[in-house]
Amino acid sequence: MSHLNFEHDRILVTGGHGFLGTQLCQTLRDRGVTADRLYAPTHAEVELTDEAQVASMYQRFKPDVIFHLAAEVGGIGANQAHPGRFFYANFAMGIHLIEQARIHGLRKFVHCGTVCAYPENATRPFTEDQFWNSYPAPITAPYGIAKLSLGVMLDGYRREYGLQSCMLIPVNLYGPNDNFDLQTAHVMPALIRKFLHAIERGEDTVSVWGSGKASREFLYVTDAADGLIHTADRVDETTPINLGSGRETPIKELAEIIADATGFKGQITWDHDKPDGQPRRCLSMERAHEQLGWSARVPLEQGVEQTVAWCKANQGDIRGWGRADSPASAKVS
Repeated sequence: MSHLNFEHDRILVTGGHGFLGTQLCQTLRDRGVTADRLYAPTHAEVELTDEAQVASMYQRFKPDVIFHLAAEVGGIGANQAHPGRFFYANFAMGIHLIEQARIHGLRKFVHCGTVCAYPENATRPFTEDQFWNSYPAPITAPYGIAKLSLGVMLDGYRREYGLQSCMLIPVNLYGPNDNFDLQTAHVMPALIRKFLHAIERGEDTVSVWGSGKASREFLYVTDAADGLIHTADRVDETTPINLGSGRETPIKELAEIIADATGFKGQITWDHDKPDGQPRRCLSMERAHEQLGWSARVPLEQGVEQTVAWCKANQGDIRGWGRADSPASAKVS
């Protein structure tokens, strides 16, 4: 078993300036990883779809452990518009990072997969043994299959080359520093922004894509970072492990929770001409509980309240916050 050593390991985080990556880096620093042993390259510094740049990154930093969080991802609208790009970019990044891990003798590779890889007709709650039963929801399948295929590559590299790795499957994440751009945001930040904008403008209705009947499971970002580190410290093979809260929430209920947290008193309407996305998503947490002894700590209502409070305090720093709402706003993904 290869445990993490926070005092000595050199840790590289791809996507370290993104939503989850920012929180993961902060959590690692809180646990004793010093600045000279923690590297989170920006996209401008390293183009991860370019193998030569990935090789150079390994040579310069010489990591012991990599958390691979970098991804090109978005909501339903973005997945509809860019299925080819989403497959290529996510697959290429992983292929180069894993191959260079083999070449440079990386000790552990931590791969962040996606719930989008589960079959569209998976039995709820989703158990990790269902991935290859059938095809994912078509809209997000290119992204999901690209990420899932990297788990297969890691398993092959473990069996042939001894590369230790683990693969986590987080549900929809949310919290401070999320993406609130309505063109690309997932349902939680999109709804929070919609409700806060409606209050600011004195509007008495908020329109949401779909019927409200679709359900999702949400995990607060600090819980996700803790789960990644906890698993990386205890798992050396790529058997997938779900990371979730264990609570399935219909989008209608989520909208009501967000309305209450923001103080919105108006009417919520539903655009039935827009898609719901996959009808239901909820993960079985049995494997995480039994093998890791891990469970989420932040209840949904508390996490929403904390996220709304952060938005109110940081509106001036949130990219695109003042832009007019787009027709793609508040979509479910």
